[in-house]
Formats: sequence, C-alpha cells, structure tokens
Amino acid sequence: MDAQQEREARATLALAQARFHEGDHAGAEALYSAYIRRCACAARAGAAPASPEDLATAYNNRGQIKYFRVDFYEAMDDYTSAIEVQPNFEVPYYNRGLILYRLGYFDDALEDFKKVLDLNPGFQDAIWSLKQTMLDKEEKQRRNY
Repeated sequence: MDAQQEREARATLALAQARFHEGDHAGAEALYSAYIRRCACAARAGAAPASPEDLATAYNNRGQIKYFRVDFYEAMDDYTSAIEVQPNFEVPYYNRGLILYRLGYFDDALEDFKKVLDLNPGFQDAIWSLKQTMLDKEEKQRRNY
C-alpha cells in the first residue's frame, strides 16, 4: 500500500474499532470487511502488506460480531484467519476454543486453550476454560455420550 492507501486503511480500521466499541456491530462488521478486502487487494497487487497485528485484530473482531449473532462457523473462520495472519495472537485461539467448547468439540477446544496458555500463561479466562473443558469432557465420557 502506498502512504495514502495506508492512511485510508488505518482510518477504516479505527472507525471499525470505534463502531465495535459503541455496539454498532453491523457498521463495524462492514468496516472490518472493507479493511480486510483492502488488505487482500493490496497483497494481490504486490503492495506492502498491512500490519499483521491490525489485520489479525480485524479478523478477530469481525469474528466476535459473528459470534454475537451465533454464526459460530463463520466466526471460527475469522478466528482461524486471524491466527494464520498472526500466529502469536492468543485471543483468536481463545475465542475459537470457546466456540469449539460450546459445540462439544472438547479435544479441539482443549488444543486451543492450551495454545493460549503457551502464548500467555497468565490468561485467566483460558485457565478456567481449560479446566472446565477437561471436566466436561470427563463427564461426557463417563456418561458415554
């Protein structure tokens, strides 16, 4: 991206973040999608890529919006994209793990929660989620589900 395109992209991302925090999820989702498309177009054109942190945040936050709508599989796609862009970003692993847990995919959820703790051992919600997932997996096995 040239300097002007980068400024415009950053402005789009900043506006998306503001809308997200205001609770305007539809507006935020549209802006995150526009930012992600802009980054993809720039990459296809051979331009310098966007900040991996910013792109991963856009995917993660768009995933959160989809999660709020209970579009779990679409949310997981966005979390996975965030992980692909920024593999050391623990939040999308945690978010994807929560969905996997809710869907009953305990082994996959355990993997994500363990990865979160590899990246950030002090992530308290992941510690609790890992413990709860192990308990629920054991209970499921005990009941032969």
